[in-house]
Order: sequence, then structure tokens, then C-alpha cells
Amino acid sequence: MKYNKEFLEIVKDILDNDEVKKLKQYKHHYSYTRLEHCLSVSYYSYIICKFLHTDYISVARAGLLHDLFFYDCENKATRPKNHIKNHPSISLKNAKKIFVLNDKEQDIILNHMWPITTHPPKYIESFIVTFVDKYCALKEWSIYCAFKTQLCFLFLVLQYLNLYHLQYL
Repeated sequence: MKYNKEFLEIVKDILDNDEVKKLKQYKHHYSYTRLEHCLSVSYYSYIICKFLHTDYISVARAGLLHDLFFYDCENKATRPKNHIKNHPSISLKNAKKIFVLNDKEQDIILNHMWPITTHPPKYIESFIVTFVDKYCALKEWSIYCAFKTQLCFLFLVLQYLNLYHLQYL
């Protein structure tokens, strides 16, 4: 994905941070890295908030930090219990160790899993990131599922061709 200059300037310090760079090591929704997912959520949210004339700066920054945790969330053996509900608070804690966050950024990170988490977001920008996060997750999962479907189809075709070939030897 290509990002505009203003967006990149807003999130430059975050993207340059060594801890944030570690998100490249973790798969997220099977087909993306966690950093790619966070960048997508951040950028789409930024575009929407620019259009709506809301706080696109807080959205861009918090969107990039909303999944700032350092474990494999797909591995049930190693991930924390109740990952879905608890990772927003883990991400917020990690983000606060590295960056100074305003109240809106904290709310965006903490409540991005609403309605799974109990507290609704306080700000319109938090709702935007919440819904963009769901959109991006669905998009990422659908790419993975489409790929698996294509692999299964290819396997069936190859299996059919192999059987057909054996039949006529």
C-alpha cells in the first residue's frame, strides 16, 4: 500500500521505533504481519478522519499502536488467556512505555475491540478505528481463505489429472 507524505510524517517516530519494528516478526490474521495490519488500520482511519474533519493525527498514531503486543496470538499454548479481551490493555501499557499518548489515543487503543470489551469508546475517532480494525481483519482473513480455497481447488485438479492419467496408461 502506498501512503501519503502527511500520514508518514505523522507516524514517522512510531515507525522508526525499534519496539514497533518488532511487529514485523508476528503474523496477524494469517496473511499479514502485525505491523502491516496496524498500518492498514492506521491509514484507512486517517483517510476517513481527514474526510470527516476529525482528529486524524490521534487516529493515525493510535491506529498504528492498537495491537502493540509481542506474542503469537494464533498460538493458544503461548498467548495469554482471554487474548481477545485483554490485548487492548496490553497494547496500551506497551505503547505508554514508549510514547506519550493523549486521552483520545489511549481511548482508541483501549477500546478498539468494542463491543467484545465492555467499555464503549468515548470518541468518534475511537469508533472509526474500531470499525476500520474489523474491516481490515475481515479483508485479511478473506485473502487467507481465498488462498486456501485456491490451494484446495488446485490440489483437487491435480488429483483428478493424476487419476485421469493413471486410468489411461
